[in-house]
Amino acid sequence: MSDTRLEFLIVDPQNDFCDPKGQLYVPGAEEDSKRLAYTISRLRDKISHINVTLDTHRLIDIAHPIFWVDNEGRHPAPFTLITKEDLKKGLWRTTLPDHMDRAVRYVDELAKNDRYVLCIWPPHCLIGSWGHSVTKPVCDALLEWEKNFSFVDYTLKGLNMWTEHYSALKADVEDPEDPATWLNKKLIKRLREADIIAISGQALSHCVANSVRDLADNSTEEDIKKLVLLTDTTSSVKGFEKLGEDFVREMTGRGMQICTADEFGRNF
Repeated sequence: MSDTRLEFLIVDPQNDFCDPKGQLYVPGAEEDSKRLAYTISRLRDKISHINVTLDTHRLIDIAHPIFWVDNEGRHPAPFTLITKEDLKKGLWRTTLPDHMDRAVRYVDELAKNDRYVLCIWPPHCLIGSWGHSVTKPVCDALLEWEKNFSFVDYTLKGLNMWTEHYSALKADVEDPEDPATWLNKKLIKRLREADIIAISGQALSHCVANSVRDLADNSTEEDIKKLVLLTDTTSSVKGFEKLGEDFVREMTGRGMQICTADEFGRNF
């Protein structure tokens, strides 16, 4: 191992995002994954630790179509946005009436966060499904790295049906009764102990962006300078490319570094 403590934070490198057959395929993610896998293999003996997050959902989820119906009993199509104004107008209601009050409070809290409006996604990364599994190139590289007698640290996020959980570090709206939705201080502590943190995964516009923002918001300026986004190992959800661009511009302004996978690690 190198004297430099190099860690990877790989966000949601799963089939549903990375494979063209996936439920929420991110264009470009297939090639991103191959470049990431090659980088892990190339730097195998220099990597001190690897952190992988796994988007993890059930079919019944506040951001899945089954949760909502319109006045004619139809579920929303994927990528429908539901705002607090929509709910006030009665355009959408929860499939189970008992869920309505809590769902309204959730949408109100999202508006206060000023990150995203509630987006209805295709059911994806369902626990136990093929789509939930790590895509093969990355999985193979991770298993090869573990032959160093090191363990990949896997973190599941998203099982709570009441909140979206884009960030690796906390849910968009934390549930006071579910510690899994709270700020992951253990992961933050581990990452802050690194000298360099390579950032990769899917998707740049959503889960990668919010993971890095939450990490930066709980770090010092010097810690933020440790972050290196591998720009050609992550892509944005189609139609949300501007969110990815805005994120990169914002975080490089705060001190995050960027480089390609091939450039990364050549000087240590």
